[in-house]
Amino acid sequence: MVAVAHTFAARELDRLGRRFPRHAGLYHLLGEVEVVFGFWAMVLVLAMGSIRDVDRALNYVESRNYTEPLFVFVVMVVAASRPVLLTITRVVDATARALPVPTPIASAWLGLAAVPLLGSLITEPAAMTIAALMLAPKIFRQDIREAPKYLALGVLFVNVSIGGTLTAYAAPPVLMVAQTWQWDSAFMLVHFGWKAVIAVLINATVATFLLRKHLLKASAAPIDAGADARSRIPGLVMVVHLALLAGVVVFSHHPPVFLALFMMFLGYTQAYERHQSPLILKEALLVGFFLAGLVVLGGLQAWWLQPLVSSLAPLALFFGALGLTAVTDNAALTYLGSLIAGMSSESKYMLVAGAVAGGGLTVIANAPNPAGLALLKRGFADQSIGAGELLLGALGPTAVAAAAFLLL
Repeated sequence: MVAVAHTFAARELDRLGRRFPRHAGLYHLLGEVEVVFGFWAMVLVLAMGSIRDVDRALNYVESRNYTEPLFVFVVMVVAASRPVLLTITRVVDATARALPVPTPIASAWLGLAAVPLLGSLITEPAAMTIAALMLAPKIFRQDIREAPKYLALGVLFVNVSIGGTLTAYAAPPVLMVAQTWQWDSAFMLVHFGWKAVIAVLINATVATFLLRKHLLKASAAPIDAGADARSRIPGLVMVVHLALLAGVVVFSHHPPVFLALFMMFLGYTQAYERHQSPLILKEALLVGFFLAGLVVLGGLQAWWLQPLVSSLAPLALFFGALGLTAVTDNAALTYLGSLIAGMSSESKYMLVAGAVAGGGLTVIANAPNPAGLALLKRGFADQSIGAGELLLGALGPTAVAAAAFLLL
């Protein structure tokens, strides 16, 4: 809970660095949301080593599964590479020009709706990375008021969280239970997917409508340096990047394989550096550090979460999962649920539905959220995102998602 409180106080800590410049570096470090859980995980391990013994602390750390932090780090870097981003951007721009609304509005709507739904194929972290980089120059700009940006951020986070439920492998909270409960992609599409599509479209449409004046005023600044630079990327380079991204996604649960593909990716980008933009290694490393810390801290939450989950009736379980997701990773929540023997089908549905519906409330609620925060925070005041403002921005989209899963 100390780490959760630190998350909400991170923005104020960053501001203290301006008041006390002598220690500005320390305040800025502690004010980085991506650092919070990794920092407290280190404190926890040091405390375990001091109070008990070093071997027990190391055994606990080594017993945790770090596949998700590693995968998110790799997929962020690959998905944000210039050839991949340019390919997706061209498709979105062509689609936006074909829609019967102004292109800036159509492009933003597709970024908030189509790309999150694409997460069911390319995984949620990849969808978050692509959507954030596409929307940054359109919505998340310093010259746009904070309130519309937090609304758009809330919509993006919620839509990515529920947009990955059309398949059984793309959303972390679904992945945690899919094999144990024998939920395949057909099951997900029938019971979750179509409801998620309706909620995603409603959220994106409302947000785009409220942002329409800002979108029309914003200049259509391209993501790359310019049209000439774009035209110089050979088709083969784009195909290789897309193939490597596909390989990383397909083998997302096998670290030796996707790390090997990542090494090939790094070598290829170095060989054809003239066709690349700087890789987002720093941002991806911070997100990986955040998620690794969450894995370490989350492993000690079963003592209170699992009895609470097992004691709730189905409807109460839905709202309990919705609320608990805000203070703990939704994948950890559903994983604990998968360990409960004899859960009814209704309770299983309610647990997962509540967990994914609440995935946009805080930065820790869903694994891809730290990626979005790292890529978009420069567009906000003080180049940081307030936890309270994010919560308020996500309440409306969360209500729409909850209604879709409960009432449809």
